[in-house]
Amino acid sequence: MGTFKSRLQNDLTEAIRARDELRSSTLRLTLTAVTNEEVAGKEARELSDAEVLKIVVREAKKRREAAEAFDQGGRAESAARERAEGEVLAEYLPKQLDDAELKDIVAAAIAETGASGPSAMGQVMKVVRPKVGDRAEGGRIAAEIKSQLGS
Repeated sequence: MGTFKSRLQNDLTEAIRARDELRSSTLRLTLTAVTNEEVAGKEARELSDAEVLKIVVREAKKRREAAEAFDQGGRAESAARERAEGEVLAEYLPKQLDDAELKDIVAAAIAETGASGPSAMGQVMKVVRPKVGDRAEGGRIAAEIKSQLGS
C-alpha cells in the first residue's frame, strides 16, 4: 500500500490530472507541510505515517480556524473555501466521533475517576485522551469535560 505520504502524493497526481483545483492545491499545501517537517531538524528524515497524520490533523485544524475567522470577518466566500479544503483533508483523518459518542466516553471517564468539579478536568482528560486518540480535537474534548463537570 505504501506510506501515508505516498498515498497523498498519488492522490495529488490524480487531482492534477482531473484538473481538480481545490483538491490539488489542498494536497499540495499539505505535502509542503510534510516536506518542511522532514527538513526541519538537523538532518532530513522520512516521517512515519503517524507523524504525517499529525500534520494532516494540524492542517485540517488550521482550515477550520481560518473558516471561523473569515465568518466573523464577514468573508463568506473565503470561509467556504477553507471549509472545502478541510473536507478534502477530513477524508484522510480517522472518522471523527459524533457528539453522543464523545459524551459517552467522557461520562464513563468521569465515573471511572470519580472526578467532580472543575479542578478534576486534567484527571478526566488523562483517561479520555487515549480512548479518543485522533478521533476528536482537544478543544472539543475539553468543552465536553467542562460541561459534564459543571465548571
